[in-house]
Amino acid sequence: MKTTDLFSTLENNILRNSLDSTTKDKLLSNLSFLRKASLNILITGSTGSGKSSTINALFDMTVAQVGIDSDPHTESVQCYHLNNLVLWDTPGLGDGIDEDKKHVQAIKQLLNKRDNHGQLAIDLVLVILDGGSRDLGTPLRLINDIVIPQLGDEAEKRLIVAVNQADVALKGPESWNYSDNLPTDKAKAFLEKQQNSIARRIHKATQINVKTLYFVAGYSDGVNRQRPYNLSKLLYTIIEILPNNKRVMLANRTISNDADNWKDNDASDYNKKTTLSLWEAIVETTLQGASIGSDIGSIFGKPGEILGKVVGSVAGLFFGGLRYTFGF
Repeated sequence: MKTTDLFSTLENNILRNSLDSTTKDKLLSNLSFLRKASLNILITGSTGSGKSSTINALFDMTVAQVGIDSDPHTESVQCYHLNNLVLWDTPGLGDGIDEDKKHVQAIKQLLNKRDNHGQLAIDLVLVILDGGSRDLGTPLRLINDIVIPQLGDEAEKRLIVAVNQADVALKGPESWNYSDNLPTDKAKAFLEKQQNSIARRIHKATQINVKTLYFVAGYSDGVNRQRPYNLSKLLYTIIEILPNNKRVMLANRTISNDADNWKDNDASDYNKKTTLSLWEAIVETTLQGASIGSDIGSIFGKPGEILGKVVGSVAGLFFGGLRYTFGF
């Protein structure tokens, strides 16, 4: 099946439409900038926390290309390119003192990377914790002693802490409602208490308020399958923390198209919010600076007339695809 690149489709629409040359040149310039940009997400956490499962559940890894970083200090880190999205998957911590030292050095090296404009290369750090583990010392030290100091003043805007394997966090018969794939009341209370405790411990050590949530990445062993839970919440949290010029990168065919991944959540509106947020990012970044009326970040009002000319067919592809994926 032929895939459609978001920026190529937008470019074709701009070239075909009867816009004035000044507007057309500005829109094409915006697209050229977006094409050269990237969104870099660093995924880290303890061994067994489910980093790889989370990546595979969130993103369409069928289009991923394995990259190679030329820095020898980060050779242990897996790098995946999904169009303009770059995922940095670090080895898990907790396999031994010597191994951890090497992995921490690689994480520091990545967090210190700068792009061609002198800005931090890593846009977002996603730390995955194992909800079933009672020993959170290793990941919390990683967050408090490595990640937050490296991010500095940008930490609150670039860090998400997500507790995976929420279905096994509480031991015993009331751990999970597997028939409806959601936490029991007892498990929900436990998970919220655990999540709040993690946030408090991080704040006490660093004075930083981080975004935290719990979820289930899901799994399949060929016979049994555990559907993800709160994966839509995790995706929406990622999208909302990013500025529009980075958020738009996720709209360029990066999100998993497995509809089952997005079905079960603690609220029903994450998928619609995600769709709207991505669409607004497409609109704002494409139309930025063009003389088409006020409030160019909106999909309504005066910009709608030009928007219809420029991205009309993109809207159909985008909304149709996400409605199918997210099931609304």
